[in-house]
Amino acid sequence: MEARRSGVFRYQLGTKLEMIKQGIMTRARRTSPQATAGLVAAWGLICVAAAFLLSGYGQPVTATTAPAGSSNSLSEVVELSPSQLSSIKIEPLATYRFPVEKEAVGSIDFSDDLSVQVFPPYQGKLIQAFVELGDEVKKGHALYTIDSPDLGQAESTLISAAASLQLTDKELVRAKALYSTNVGVSQRELEQAINDQQAAEGAFRAARNAVRIFGKTEGEIDQIVASRKIDAALVVASPIEGEVTAYDAPPGLLVQPGSPPAPVSVANTSVKWMLANVLESDSPLYRVGQPVEVKVMAYSDRVFNGSISKIYAIVDPTTHRVTVRSEIMDPKHELRPGMLANFVIRVQEPVEATAIPVNGVVRNGDGTMASWVTTDRRHFSQRIVKVGQQRDGQYQVVEGLHPGELAVTDGAVFVSNMLEAPPTD
Repeated sequence: MEARRSGVFRYQLGTKLEMIKQGIMTRARRTSPQATAGLVAAWGLICVAAAFLLSGYGQPVTATTAPAGSSNSLSEVVELSPSQLSSIKIEPLATYRFPVEKEAVGSIDFSDDLSVQVFPPYQGKLIQAFVELGDEVKKGHALYTIDSPDLGQAESTLISAAASLQLTDKELVRAKALYSTNVGVSQRELEQAINDQQAAEGAFRAARNAVRIFGKTEGEIDQIVASRKIDAALVVASPIEGEVTAYDAPPGLLVQPGSPPAPVSVANTSVKWMLANVLESDSPLYRVGQPVEVKVMAYSDRVFNGSISKIYAIVDPTTHRVTVRSEIMDPKHELRPGMLANFVIRVQEPVEATAIPVNGVVRNGDGTMASWVTTDRRHFSQRIVKVGQQRDGQYQVVEGLHPGELAVTDGAVFVSNMLEAPPTD
């Protein structure tokens, strides 16, 4: 680059010398010998000055000492013409609040706290299912029915207790009628009839409660008593509102409480879990309640918000990573278990730092990042800078610039190109 600048200068100086020489020769033809001698002497002085300049002085781009605080000792200086200044934007630098964030990769899952495996309360053979995978259900919605021997036995006991109560009621009415007329019924027999009726009434209430435990309503129990018919079909209802997330309910399947797999699982899908594996060295930075931003490939332009709900205590001995669980609101049920997700977790309060627009920074050939600063809006010095994170079109300046400095905020590449521009005719 130095050789190129030297070539430009030599080319321009040679052109000027040639023009001066032609002027002197023309003037010499028109003047006296004494004046011609003076012109020749002047030409000699011009040649000496030209030789002095060609020895290294008079370059159009110079190296000067960089301002205090810069990471480089020398900076390139470029002077722009008024027409060239219209191609760039110059502004005083300000500060920006940059969030302190960590990124991680994880996956989407159902919330175990809001997911229920719906087992039947008693053993039985599955008769019919009323839902399918993915169906939305309300609390109390019928999921499936089973043929339960236990329910049949409870209903049989209820029918028998109802018959006994009806019989003892009649016996008590008859005994009271006979006792009042003092004909054929003693005090002891009346008291026995009252005792039998009360025992039958207690047994009937207990039998109703036993059937009620199976989920039968009062109306259904009254129907069983009135019709004297046993209905062993036990309806299993959803305990929560949500979505059917697992289904394994073929007719004829023998099911029993607590024996997996459950015929149906229901989960509240408005809240999802997102599990991320973070570096062991970063684990002290995470806290329960910190905000989390999540992106998935299916919705690349969307951001799902949530917060950290749990930091697991175990470190994976193979990967040396810690699992961090976050709860993400998903009211439209757009996230699906198994989706790959990118997490951005804010681990600290935002840091206020000097900021410069992205277009105000250029990468040099040696990999360094540079910007252009000025004090008079005409001469520009290259400043090597160290940048941090990028946010909202702004670079965080870690080193090299300070708030209030005038810098090129748009067009830094243009100024760098002017520095390295090849010579033109």
